[in-house]
Amino acid sequence: MHPHIAEAVKKPDLISLEPDLACLRFETMKIYSALGAVRHLLETGAVRPGDTLIDSSSGIYAQALALACHRYGMKCHIVGSTTVDRSTRVQLEILGATLEQVAPSKNLRLDQELRVRRIAEILAANPSYHWMRQYHDAIHYYGYREVAESIDADIPTGPLALVGGVGSGASTGALATYLREAGRDVTLVGVQPFGSVTFGSEHVADPDMIIAGIGSAIEFQNVRHDLYDRVHWVNFDSAVSGAVALLRTSGIFAGLSAGAAYLSALWERRGDGSRTYVFIAADTGHRYVESAYSRHEQALDIATLKPHEITSLDQLRHPWSTTAWPATA
Repeated sequence: MHPHIAEAVKKPDLISLEPDLACLRFETMKIYSALGAVRHLLETGAVRPGDTLIDSSSGIYAQALALACHRYGMKCHIVGSTTVDRSTRVQLEILGATLEQVAPSKNLRLDQELRVRRIAEILAANPSYHWMRQYHDAIHYYGYREVAESIDADIPTGPLALVGGVGSGASTGALATYLREAGRDVTLVGVQPFGSVTFGSEHVADPDMIIAGIGSAIEFQNVRHDLYDRVHWVNFDSAVSGAVALLRTSGIFAGLSAGAAYLSALWERRGDGSRTYVFIAADTGHRYVESAYSRHEQALDIATLKPHEITSLDQLRHPWSTTAWPATA
C-alpha cells in the first residue's frame, strides 16, 4: 500500500512495442525529480516541514512539486508560464500551492527570463523561501535512481539505448548515469526542440513548438553534455506525427516529447540493431489534445520521415536533424 498518491502516480510502465523496443511511460515523470529533491533537502536539514519551496514551471514540474510538498508537509509557490493549463491550476489551488503566472510573452526565452526574474524578486522579499532550482541543481538527479534500477531489472542483459527529452538534464542524464554505474552499456540519445540553447540550436527557430520542457531558451546548469552520445532536434510537425503514430500503433497516449523520442528511437534502431531501445514518454497527451492531437488527420506518415545527418551545428535545419555528440562545430 502506498503512503501517498505521489508514490503511486510516479511509477512508470515499461511497455514492449517490439522485442528490442520499449516505451517507458509515465503519467508525470517529474514527480521522481521533485520527491527525490525534497526528500534530500529534508534529510540534510536544508529545509524543514512547513517551509515554503518555490520554483518556475511550465506545468508538469508545478504539479510534481505541489504533490511532493503535500507529501512532506511543505508549502509550495509556483511562478508559472502562461502555458499552465486550467486543469493544473485547479489542482494546484486544491493542493494548497500558490500560483502566479507571468505576463504572456512572444517567445520562450522571454517567458523563462520573466519567470526567473520574478523568483528573484520573491526571494528578496521572502529570504526564508527555498528555491528548488529545477533547471540548475543536481539534487534533481537523485529521484531517478529507483527508475534506473527498475529498467536494469526489467530489460534483459545487454547493450541499451536510452532515448528521451533532455529538459533540465535531470531525467535522461540521471537515468543513464545510474544505469552506467550499475554496469550497463548505455548509449544516451537526447531529444531537443529547435530554438533550444542547451545543445546549440538557438539560431534555428520553430514558432509552433510547444514542448518547451525538452529544451531551453536559457542555460540549464544541471545538463551534463558529456553524458550524451547523440542528439536529435525535432520540430513541431514531426513531433506531432510521431505522437499520432505512437498512439495509432501502440495505444500509448503521450505528450509531444514522446512523439519526438519515438521517431528518434526508430531511426537510431535502424542504424544499430545490437541494442535494446527504451524511449521515454514523460507525460500523457491530455494537455496536447487541442494544440496537437486535433491535427491528427494532417500527421505525416513517419515511414517517410528521416533526419538530416549533420556534422556541425551550422548545418541544423528543419524538420529534423541529428548528429553524434559533440558536434564538430
